[in-house]
Amino acid sequence: MKAALFTTFLSITATALFADPLPSWDDGDSKSRIVEFVSTVTDPNHSDYVTPAERIAVFDNDGTLWAEQPVYFQLIFAMDRLEELAKTDPAILNSPILEAAAKGDVQTIAEGGHEALIEVINASHAGASVDDFQESVADWLQSARHPDTGLPYYQMTYQPMVELLRYLRDEGFSTYIVSGGGLHFMRVFAEDAYGIPPEQVLGTYADATYEAIDGKPTIVKSPGIAFIDDKQGKPINIERTIGRRPILAAGNSDGDFAMLEWTTAGEGPRLGMLIHHTDSEREWAYDRESPIGKLVDGLDKGPDMGWVIVDMAEDWKRVYTGAN
Repeated sequence: MKAALFTTFLSITATALFADPLPSWDDGDSKSRIVEFVSTVTDPNHSDYVTPAERIAVFDNDGTLWAEQPVYFQLIFAMDRLEELAKTDPAILNSPILEAAAKGDVQTIAEGGHEALIEVINASHAGASVDDFQESVADWLQSARHPDTGLPYYQMTYQPMVELLRYLRDEGFSTYIVSGGGLHFMRVFAEDAYGIPPEQVLGTYADATYEAIDGKPTIVKSPGIAFIDDKQGKPINIERTIGRRPILAAGNSDGDFAMLEWTTAGEGPRLGMLIHHTDSEREWAYDRESPIGKLVDGLDKGPDMGWVIVDMAEDWKRVYTGAN
C-alpha cells in the first residue's frame, strides 16, 4: 500500500513539475523565448539570475490583455453612461459631439479626434465621486455586451495573456498594468480579470478634488486630464510610481513603443513583447493603418531590438477567456 501511495505521489509531483504553464500558446518561437527568459532569470545558478524584487513585468491593457475593437471599451462605457445621464438631464448633451456619443455614433467621435474623445470622457466621468464612478463601471461590466461577439467585455480578456500573468507571478514576478486607459476604470476589474490588484494598475487619470459631501470625505472626479499614460508617458509613470525599471514589458501598439524601448535598454536580461493582431477569424486583423492600436514602429524596429512579436493567429490556440 505504501509503495502504491508513493508511486502515486511521484506521478502527481511529476505532473505538477512538468505541467505546461502556457497551455493556450502554440509550441513555437514566441512561447519558447518566453519560457527560456523566465527560466533563466529565475535560476539562482544562472549568470542572468534576477532577484524577485527586480522581477517587474509591465503590460498594456487595451489590445494586449483584452480586446480593443471597434473602439476602446472605456469609450463604449462612456457613451452608454452619457445616454443614461441624459435621461435625467437632457441638457448635458450640449454639443453635436455629445449628442452623437449618446446615440452610440462612434464614427462622429472618431472624426472629432482627441478633442472629441476628451469631451465625451469629461461629460460622462466628471462630477462623480470615485466610489460612485467605479460602481457604475462594475454595473456596466455585468450588463453590457460587445456589439460583435455578444460576449460580456470582461470575457474578452485574452486567455494566453492571463496564463502568462499567472505564470510570471508563480515564478516570483510582480505584474503591473501600464495603460492609456482610465486608472479608475481599469481598477474595477483588473484583480478579478488578471489577478493584478488596484495598487499595481497605472493609467491615465483626471483632475480631482477632495470634498466633504454630506459630511463624508470624498474624492470627486473633475473635468480635465491630469496625466495621460501613453507613449513617452508610460516609462515616466513607471519610474515615478514603481521606482524600478521592468525586465519584461508587453504591448501591442506604437503607444507602447517607448515603454518597451526603455525596458529593454536596461542592463541585464530583458524581454520586450508585442501582440500582433493577425487573426481576422477569431478576433480582428489590424496594424499599420488602424486608428485603434496602430502598429508601425514596433513591427519595423522591434525585431532588430530583440523583441518577441507574437502572431496571434499562429501563436495562440485560444483567444478569449469567454470563448474560442
